[in-house]
Amino acid sequence: MVAVSQNPTEFGNELSSDSSSIDPRDFRNALGSYATGVTVITAATPDGQQAGLTCNSFASVSLNPPLVLWSLVSYSPSMSIFQNASHFAVNVLGASQQALATQFAMRADDKFAGVSWQPGLGNAPVLADAVATFQCRSADRYYGGDHVIFLGAVEAYAYNRAEPLLFARGNFGHFVPGA
Repeated sequence: MVAVSQNPTEFGNELSSDSSSIDPRDFRNALGSYATGVTVITAATPDGQQAGLTCNSFASVSLNPPLVLWSLVSYSPSMSIFQNASHFAVNVLGASQQALATQFAMRADDKFAGVSWQPGLGNAPVLADAVATFQCRSADRYYGGDHVIFLGAVEAYAYNRAEPLLFARGNFGHFVPGA
């Protein structure tokens, strides 16, 4: 049984329990059974600071209005940039962009070094050759456990028919139709 906080001001602890029998590492392994696409989320603050990170927590929320979401761990060094940005871009990576996914997953002073991109809405970097891009106005944020959930109102998008990069069980892969 999970203890539920009766105090709504305890953000991030709404479902936590010191007596949980769930092992966090094993739970993460179980979640890894669900294959996801791989994205790089980017943003820029009004003063030009940029952030980018590899993310597989991206999901659609609504078609009308067009809304998407993604989540970021609360202690991320990029948190303040994403919280202060008016827009963010979701760059869905293609099967040939595994190196790019790895580059944006690592800590680095300049994750954009050697990366081809152009400024999108709110100056959020839009990466070249992505399978799809969603340029979003930051619409809202919600606190969920140890993550902040970002809700974006899609203001522009583009896509192509290239093969997407997938991630499952700690490894990159690709889609095999009809298998």
